[in-house]
Order: sequence, then structure tokens, then C-alpha cells
Amino acid sequence: GRGFAFRRKQKIEQQYRKLLKKRRQVPSRQDDQFTDTYPEHLKHLYLAEEEKLKKQRRTPDDSASSEEKLNKAAEFVLETMRCHCIVWPPDGDENKAKIFLMFSIREWSVVTQGKFKNKTSNQKAKEEYEKIKAEHARKKEEAEKRKQQREEAQRLYKKKKMEAYKILSKKTKKGQPNLNLQVEFLLQKIQQNT
Repeated sequence: GRGFAFRRKQKIEQQYRKLLKKRRQVPSRQDDQFTDTYPEHLKHLYLAEEEKLKKQRRTPDDSASSEEKLNKAAEFVLETMRCHCIVWPPDGDENKAKIFLMFSIREWSVVTQGKFKNKTSNQKAKEEYEKIKAEHARKKEEAEKRKQQREEAQRLYKKKKMEAYKILSKKTKKGQPNLNLQVEFLLQKIQQNT
């Protein structure tokens, strides 16, 4: 059987597991909590991304200067495009044509600026997570619908079976099966199928 040696072994194993659990629960020091430790083979990628983010923080664009840059770019494009094509408004006024072009170019530049921004790995991961989450929600919803349909079909099937059983199991006063009801039931069944 299992003697004292086995119980001693189990006790030691339990103490060891308890010790491991305590070590995991000890909170790390405050200094280590906020320093990033990267895997050695990926360290250069993380550091490069960190450097890039620091540069972006150092040089924020002023809204006025970016607006001026946008206006200059629009004027330049207007000058180069005027010789190739002019977009006229319905009344044919040249001044309105310039304004019309400038607005369309501004909208285009803003859209492209926002559209082609480089995404960080965190943003990509969040987008991927959102896609997966939406996919799971959609699958869960479909499974729920299928389950409800199946339950409804089973409920109808059981109801039909119960009605058939009640009709077929009726007995006469003497305890014999009621053949008239059985024949009527079979007749109804044949009429429904045809």
C-alpha cells in the first residue's frame, strides 16, 4: 500500500508547489515594472520604432504652418494643372474654377495624408484583434440562430410524434387497439404527402 514515505513525498511536493506559487505572486520592483525588456533577436526593431516615435514627438506640426504648406502646394498644383486642364463650374467663371480646384485638391491631400499614415505594430495588432473579435461575434450569432432553429424543429417534431402516439395508442373499452383511428391517421398521412 501507500506508506509513510509516499505521504512524505506528497507533502514535500505540495510545499514546493506552494513556494513556486508564492514566488509568482511577489510583485516586481517599481523600476523593473516600467522598463522595457525586449527579446534579443527583436531588440533592434523595437528600438528603431521607439526612436521613430520619439522623433515624431519632438517635431509636432503647427496647424498654421501645415495650413500654409497646404496652400502653397495647392497653388503650385493649380499652376501646373492650369496649362493641362481647367475644371469649370457650370456658370464658367475662372475665379470660381480656381476655388473649386483648390478645395478638391485640399480634400484629396487630407484624405491621402490620413490614408497612407504608417501604422505602429500596436495599431496593427488592435485592428487584427477587432477583426477577429467581430468574426467571433458573427460566428457566435450564427451558431445561436442555428441552435434556435434546431430546437424549434425538434419541438415541432416531438409535438407531432406525441399527437401520433396519442392517436395510435387509443384503446377500445375491452383494451384492444382502436383500428378505426389508426386507419384514419394513416389516411391523413397519405393525403398530406400527396
